[in-house]
Amino acid sequence: MKNASILMIVGSALLLGLFVFPMWNIRLGAPQYPEPLGIDIHINGLQGESEFDIQNIDGLNHYIGMKVLPKPDEMWEFSVFPKVVLSMAAIGILIGALGLLGKISSVWFLAWFVIMGILGALGIYDFNLWLVDYGSDLDPNAILKLVNPDGTPMVYNPPLIGHKKLLNFDAFSYPRLGGIMLGIGMLFSLIAFFIGRKATLKAN
Repeated sequence: MKNASILMIVGSALLLGLFVFPMWNIRLGAPQYPEPLGIDIHINGLQGESEFDIQNIDGLNHYIGMKVLPKPDEMWEFSVFPKVVLSMAAIGILIGALGLLGKISSVWFLAWFVIMGILGALGIYDFNLWLVDYGSDLDPNAILKLVNPDGTPMVYNPPLIGHKKLLNFDAFSYPRLGGIMLGIGMLFSLIAFFIGRKATLKAN
């Protein structure tokens, strides 16, 4: 149970990497941009990969009627997510510490993993809703009004994950170090459950 509890503590602590590193990245590349434009998504706001990336992306989006990229105080997620992550990290570390002292069983590790999984799924769902809204709620008075071959208005939302062609831009969306640390932390908690369960069955 000792090894399982230590793994649980380490896994929970990895969530704190989200306060240091971006959790996701969206990058736009095109022939006229030898250096792609990129947005790093942190749990408390957006940041350009380079100094003027946010400004340049907003400038491009203006032509097709997209909204300006939100500031931290314009999205409730940027104030709520840090609190949720910090709370779950603290709870996970506490559970691991109690396991180390023999006060609780490894079932608590699994419970933490399940709750974190639900919260993560809700976060991804919310992120996807934001992408869809951002790429489809366009200003009808935009300079460029492009339509699909069937006559329907073209949407410009980047992919949730992977690659998508947006006009002459290639859009890429992938997790970054903070998001990877979150995934590894959750995996550690699940492994901790199985190690703890195996140790308990062996002791009995």
